[in-house]
Amino acid sequence: MKFHKEGYSTLAITILLIFILLALANYYNANAVVTWIIYIFSAFLFIVVVQFFRSPNKYFEEDHGVILCPADGKVVVIEETLETEYFNENRRQISIFMSPTNVHVNRSPISGIVTFFKYHKGKFLVAWHPKSSTENERTTIVVKNNSGVEVLFRQIAGALARRIVWYVKDNDVVKQGDEFGFIKFGSRVDVFIPLDSKVEVQIGDKVVGGKTILARF
Repeated sequence: MKFHKEGYSTLAITILLIFILLALANYYNANAVVTWIIYIFSAFLFIVVVQFFRSPNKYFEEDHGVILCPADGKVVVIEETLETEYFNENRRQISIFMSPTNVHVNRSPISGIVTFFKYHKGKFLVAWHPKSSTENERTTIVVKNNSGVEVLFRQIAGALARRIVWYVKDNDVVKQGDEFGFIKFGSRVDVFIPLDSKVEVQIGDKVVGGKTILARF
């Protein structure tokens, strides 16, 4: 387990805030009750930040016959839908909701070349809103594997998660399980796969990024 680099600035601000609170308590000679409240609040705040930005050490073995889950969370959508941004045809959509307590690292579902990348400014609707996939701030990434199969995955910001981070661009070569981005404080990731893929998860399943198999080719 390690602390993710995207949390460095947040952790620094948190430590500074804790230091200021303790300094003020000492300066004004706060009584024991107030001091203990500050201690407890500071410890809670520190633990929450560390929890948000934790990054477990994971080891991956590539399997070109499967599509791995890109994020920790819960499967909330499995449906056939018309994907209009890139494919302009029906695809199987699998959506994973990331709560604030989940690991927020996003990992590539397959190995291949990034054939499409686009960032969209947008709204901050709650992640489970039907229009969040098309109206919220988001990134769209498409990776093509050696067999020519393309998988589209989309990072979607929510009402709480208002910062999407990505580490890929057009023509990058990515490896299955590698980090491609980070969504601060959770939200949602949509994956669009070929209709003939065999889905291996069900709605309500808890999934682990880079480990759970979403589907097989």
